[in-house]
Amino acid sequence: MKRFFIALVVSWGLIPRSLSPRSLTPNPSPRGEGSICQRALDINTQEKSQAKNQAPKVASSVLLFTGDILLDRGVRQYINKKGVDALFTRGIDSLLCSAQVVVGNLECPATRIKAPVQKRYIFRAEPEWLGVLRRHGFTHLNLANNHSIDQGRHGLADTWQNIKKAGMVPFGAGRNMAEAARPVLLCSVPRKVWLVPSLRLALENYAYLPERPSVSQEPMARLLQRVHELKSNDPACVVLVSLHWGGEHTMKPVPLQRLEAHRLVDAGADALVCHHTHTLQTVEDYRGRKIYYSIGNFIFDQHQPKNTRACVVKMTIKKEKIETRTIFIESGPAPRIAKTADAPATTGQ
Repeated sequence: MKRFFIALVVSWGLIPRSLSPRSLTPNPSPRGEGSICQRALDINTQEKSQAKNQAPKVASSVLLFTGDILLDRGVRQYINKKGVDALFTRGIDSLLCSAQVVVGNLECPATRIKAPVQKRYIFRAEPEWLGVLRRHGFTHLNLANNHSIDQGRHGLADTWQNIKKAGMVPFGAGRNMAEAARPVLLCSVPRKVWLVPSLRLALENYAYLPERPSVSQEPMARLLQRVHELKSNDPACVVLVSLHWGGEHTMKPVPLQRLEAHRLVDAGADALVCHHTHTLQTVEDYRGRKIYYSIGNFIFDQHQPKNTRACVVKMTIKKEKIETRTIFIESGPAPRIAKTADAPATTGQ
């Protein structure tokens, strides 16, 4: 037992000491044999090209944002029956291959550590399944949610390491709250795009200990400050916010959510892309900025119609503008592009 504990501590110590936003720039593993798609743009190559004052090959970057990804419970049964690659349909593969950056919300720790906390729903994925997410196009996985801690702080630390080993960028968690809350740089071409993550829910039987391994749970005042600082330091950059919040299985945000979303936009956020409710909620246009209060599930095992209606958000970042497209999907163990666009309620100001 003593050797096991030491091994866990050493594993967490392997996380890089410098976790500044710049250190979280995408560095995906090479797309060699077995890769599902070869991306049209290699971000690292472009950044090197820019460093040599060479013109970039293209004038835009494409980013995709998916909802909740669960690799346990009913999805685990699906994997055991059909294999992990069966999670991805041809249409979804085509969509994921259309972007240079693909961000998902990993709604479970991916670790061999079994140290479940005392809560109602406890999940765990096999770490080797992470490589399949990478192979099908994912580049970044969000851990600022209420299930990343299901196997305790050591399970959270191990999940972070396993995501990196699979060639993706983990964010929204860290060795302490300061690291967990740092923005992640998604891309730099044609301008910098920052993502600010935060869990806006209380964690079940998981003490708030900001000096120990944590997921991002900063107060709203600090989130507003972060957004303002990013925009003030680089007015041309794009600042995106991803919040894990809202009431489960509800279709609309509560007034406090709308107030906080508006304040984030007023502070400088260019868009909010959020999740947790397992439903596709209201999409709002506030001051010309998109607010997706919840984009719903992506890979999940809930089969009620309100739980399978979801979307993927596609953003094309250009030098002078942001083009946003809502792509409706039917979520499930193997999500697919929706045949009809049953849009959620939309509001605007």
